[in-house]
Amino acid sequence: MKKISGIFIFLFFLSCTSNTIFEKPQNLIPSDTMSLLLQEMVIASSAKFMKNKEQQKNINYMPLVYEKFKIDSTRFETSNRYYMSTIDKYQEILEGAKANLESRKDSFKEIKTRLDSLRIDSINIVKKNQNKVDSLVFKNSKLQKLNIKKPTDRTLRK
Repeated sequence: MKKISGIFIFLFFLSCTSNTIFEKPQNLIPSDTMSLLLQEMVIASSAKFMKNKEQQKNINYMPLVYEKFKIDSTRFETSNRYYMSTIDKYQEILEGAKANLESRKDSFKEIKTRLDSLRIDSINIVKKNQNKVDSLVFKNSKLQKLNIKKPTDRTLRK
């Protein structure tokens, strides 16, 4: 009995290989557009938990992605189902999307690094100028204690 059930389990797993390829839909999204669409969908789903300019969270940006590519969710679903049935093609699409997202991430890191260095430089300049202002204020307060008048532009012109 154990041998028969073992054979049935083996045949079951053997028959479960996914060789199902769906029929190509008429309105199939091209693979390069599908890669861009998946990139935008990843960004939109990640942005859901970030605050926008109005300090709002949990906004669904997917309709904006569909609008940008001029498609609807059913067209995406049928195209996605077809590409998922052709796993090699879907793998290429996903790898292309991942590579583009990584390159975007690297370029944004460079921009952030530049902006941070500019911010640090401007903070240092402000601190340096603040030190100069503080020293002038200190000198001015010393002059006032000694009842010495600070030279004005009129006295300097004479």
